[in-house]
Amino acid sequence: MHALFQRKRAAVSVPTQLLQSNIPVIDGAELAALYYSQRQGGDFHDFFRISPSRIIFGLLDVAGRVDQARSVISAAQQVFRTLSSELFAVEEVNEAEAMTQIAVHLNRSILGAEVAVHACPAFAACYNEAVGTICYFNAGHTPGLLRDGNGITELPATGLPLGLFSHATHDAPTVALPSDAALLLISRGVVEGKCNNEEFGLERAKQILLAPGRSAQEVCAAILDQVQQFMCARPIHNDVSALALVRAAAAKVATAS
Repeated sequence: MHALFQRKRAAVSVPTQLLQSNIPVIDGAELAALYYSQRQGGDFHDFFRISPSRIIFGLLDVAGRVDQARSVISAAQQVFRTLSSELFAVEEVNEAEAMTQIAVHLNRSILGAEVAVHACPAFAACYNEAVGTICYFNAGHTPGLLRDGNGITELPATGLPLGLFSHATHDAPTVALPSDAALLLISRGVVEGKCNNEEFGLERAKQILLAPGRSAQEVCAAILDQVQQFMCARPIHNDVSALALVRAAAAKVATAS
């Protein structure tokens, strides 16, 4: 099964102007992203370290086929990387204000990239390695799934999808990612995978996330594996992507340090 999963850097359909998303090394946590090998639409993920204690990452779903969305994706990545680096250059930055500004400028870049309207649900977040928190915005994206000792919490939309309205605003709440917790982001293609008119849905993704002891890579692989098993076919209806941030258990963190 794992031969069906490829990282973005290995996909021939990705525009050459996109920068590679090399997985950053994170103290006490790990980050991974996988998508099903057959690219259909405008799913795009990116992650990189922006300061000694912060990692920024995101999953975007630009409307349209991959060839139609290329210029939009490229423009969005340029803004995402450049502005994030500028805003988080100071360690004492207000994370919520910075993430809100990123949402505003991502929205403008998508609106300005093409004449046609490209709705772009997006989930972007900043992980603070020092304190174990995630400051995020969810622009009309599939809810993020946060697993901790109390179960699973959905992180719903904090605003409209990007690329629709020039003056759209987004809140940027902060949540804790305690030891042995995990955040899972999945694309619409995961949720909408169907078998006999029944969708894969969020609940099946939650059950996968609840399974203990999985690395971030294993969580993503399990999602894609289960979608294909559920559909009994290769998912070709839409892009099928998963991104996970998993924090190590307290014992492992203490041992590593």
